[in-house]
Amino acid sequence: MSTGVAVITQQQAYVKASNTGANDVFGDAIALSSDGNTLAVGAPGESSNATGIGGNQTDNTAPNAGAVYVFTRTGTTWTQQAYIKASNAGAGDAFGSAVALSGDGNTLVVGAHGEASIATDINGDQTNNGAANAGAAYVFIRSGTTWTQQAYVKASNTEANDGFGTSVVLSGDGNTLAVGAVNEASAAIGIGGNQADNAAANAGAVYVFTRGGTTWMQQAYVKASNTGTGDRFGTSVALSDDGNTLAVGAIDEDSAATGIGGNQADNTAANAGAVYVFTRRSTSWTQQAYVKASNTGTGDRFGSSVALSGDGSTLAAGARSEASAATGIDGDQADNTAAGAGAVYVFTRSSTTWAQQAYVKASNTQAGDSFGLSAALSEDSNTLLVGAPSESSAATGIGGSQADNAAANAGAGYVFTRNGARWTQRAYVKASNTGAGDSFGISVAVSSNGSTVAAGASGEASAAVGIGGFQTDNSLVAAGAVYVFR
Repeated sequence: MSTGVAVITQQQAYVKASNTGANDVFGDAIALSSDGNTLAVGAPGESSNATGIGGNQTDNTAPNAGAVYVFTRTGTTWTQQAYIKASNAGAGDAFGSAVALSGDGNTLVVGAHGEASIATDINGDQTNNGAANAGAAYVFIRSGTTWTQQAYVKASNTEANDGFGTSVVLSGDGNTLAVGAVNEASAAIGIGGNQADNAAANAGAVYVFTRGGTTWMQQAYVKASNTGTGDRFGTSVALSDDGNTLAVGAIDEDSAATGIGGNQADNTAANAGAVYVFTRRSTSWTQQAYVKASNTGTGDRFGSSVALSGDGSTLAAGARSEASAATGIDGDQADNTAAGAGAVYVFTRSSTTWAQQAYVKASNTQAGDSFGLSAALSEDSNTLLVGAPSESSAATGIGGSQADNAAANAGAGYVFTRNGARWTQRAYVKASNTGAGDSFGISVAVSSNGSTVAAGASGEASAAVGIGGFQTDNSLVAAGAVYVFR
């Protein structure tokens, strides 16, 4: 394991949509390629009724249909490469609520948890809207600078309100895809169970798909080992580079267990949350670990975010509502005096055994900050970026004053690095135009070596378009922005 770390020192780009609009929430989801030179940004509130690549951005006749924007970097210069819509764009589909890129940036997956087709599996009938909020995922590929849609992906047991596409993730080579459906209602447990019943409302499921050549197929239907009504398994998903390790967050799982492999059977800590680790051998998936926080608490929502290192041996799990007032690394977990402050937990795997390595808090922990709502790990696992979209400092840029709370819900990002087994906070990151309600850090992404990081601010309100525009007006509420740092 490399011990080299990158230090983030400056903002490189302020990124806006090419058709910035109020309530588009551009930046609600983001992804970076391994080299940091391709950035995908979701705007699930965008309202054009265009379909496919490069369509008409100017109408607003399909509210909340959603869009994705792809940007590329040459040297230090960012430009928009593509404006991407679903092949069956429809009002309320929320296309772009989740995005993922392959390592080389040439495969993009987009989730649309509000899509309403009753189709199942791959490339089914997109025109039937008989299953409201069933959800879908879309695969796009790039050749040169040209993007095309490769697949329209649905669950094998599509049902209304399942929210398939709430979370998406790709393996490094782009050939393994995992999609979360947080409201799927089967009471099945484990791998390949009965999909047909709906006895456990909002239990959640994850679906794994693989690509051979240009053809996609479903490989696995994945459920928790202790499936429960309302657990929302699939809220977050992460894959190792080879696609053989899968982590799944279930934010409303209710067990009071702590640590690894605890008692899954009780439900005495409502919405405490859990994370499940699965591994693949050949084409067969098995659950490897049931992971809980070291200080499991009611309402903590452990599993709000999950991230895996390239080799799958380091896992970061966020608990956006954890309530300790501790700061920094491995502080006092026992108090609950800062409701909704949030925390992140780092776990490492040796052979098949998982153990907690660190309990990570912000340097300026405050109630309600939602630290850990988003998290990203570099491929070598030595850089961790955590978003706290409800943090309220009015500071701007890198390393500003953390002490004031003059900009409610402005948001912040925190960069941590690991040397050996020791974690240290390296940077406190804010937008260049910090504003109340901007939710900076609602989404985060890190390049392979940790030298490029990005943060979305879906509540940012500037009317600027493109790269490096005018940041100081606030005329378009929740238009959204993304910030890139190096």
